[in-house]
Amino acid sequence: MNWELMLKYLPKMAEGALLTIELLTVAVIAGLILAIPMGIARSSHRWYVRSLPYGYIFFFRGTPMLVQLFLVYYGLAQIEAVRQGPLWPYLRDPYWCAVITMTLHTTAYIAEILRGAIQAVPPGEIEAARALGMSRAKAMLHIVLPRAARIGLPAYSNEVILMLKASALASTVTLLDLTGMARTLNARTYVNMEFFVVAAVFYLLITFVLINGFKLLERWLRVDACQGR
Repeated sequence: MNWELMLKYLPKMAEGALLTIELLTVAVIAGLILAIPMGIARSSHRWYVRSLPYGYIFFFRGTPMLVQLFLVYYGLAQIEAVRQGPLWPYLRDPYWCAVITMTLHTTAYIAEILRGAIQAVPPGEIEAARALGMSRAKAMLHIVLPRAARIGLPAYSNEVILMLKASALASTVTLLDLTGMARTLNARTYVNMEFFVVAAVFYLLITFVLINGFKLLERWLRVDACQGR
């Protein structure tokens, strides 16, 4: 192991780690915002409301994120209307293509997590809210969603960590995230594994921070007591 070389390029690897964190943060927050109405629709008792987001969720859960990334980055560029449209300055940028793909991908998974959490809320609590005169919308906002957030938080934390690892695919569209930077430095310095070892350490550190951060959040929200009900 060439420790001197690894220390020399450590700031470059840190730059890649920051880009990875940025991609992950934008994707999981935007994905959560988009997933809330989808999860509510998927938990509806009306079949036609449930079926609206089904196709979207089926596609993004049923195909690899690498294929989705290639469809966004390479596929949209083949459509003349897209190239002439106002969004083309963003869609030709690998950063925004990666952000869009990661967001759309994780939205499907978070929506299903939220659907399961909503359906796991005890019916008695919903009936009590209705008996107090709450409308369906108020009961959903003040009773169901807060309880579902606690129930679904452990699964959401797992999804965030899975998206951290999946973010390495962004390097396939020339982004210098953590994996992309490691590949670039390996090619530049003609070493075999040093920078991938550094990348693995960075991924482990980010995962460690995420796990402990979610543990603190679960403790603060008393998720264990909520799950025990």
